Formats: sequence, structure tokens, C-alpha cells
Amino acid sequence: MKRDLLIFGMLLFLCLPVEAQCAMCRAVLESEEGGAAAKGINNGIIYLMLFPYLLIGGVGYFIYRMRKKSKGERHPIN
Repeated sequence: MKRDLLIFGMLLFLCLPVEAQCAMCRAVLESEEGGAAAKGINNGIIYLMLFPYLLIGGVGYFIYRMRKKSKGERHPIN
């Protein structure tokens, strides 16, 4: 379990560069020379996308931990 979590964490931080602009933003920013603003907006969008995934992952982890703990506390009645 710990090994899987470590691998997942490493994969989370080793991401490939992606473009996350909407069509309207891309059209406006492509007309600019150099593309520095487009790169900055792209990085900002990806940064803002990270936190909802971390939040959902954290909630899912705590639910998993609570369910695992409750299964371990059950005792069969003889």
C-alpha cells in the first residue's frame, strides 16, 4: 500500500507540459509576439486545476481510511 501511494505521488509531480487554455484565450494570446503571456496564463490555469484534485483525493483517502478502520473493529458474534 505504501509503495503504491509513493508511486502515485511521484507520478502526480512528474507531469508532462499541457496546454489548458480555452479557445477564446488561445485566440487572443496567440496574436501576441513571444508568447510569454500565453505561457503564464497556461501555468496559472494548471496551478488552479491542481487544488480541486488534491481536495477530492484527500477526502477519498479519509473515507477509505475510515472504512478500513471500521472493518477492522467489527467482531463476529458467537
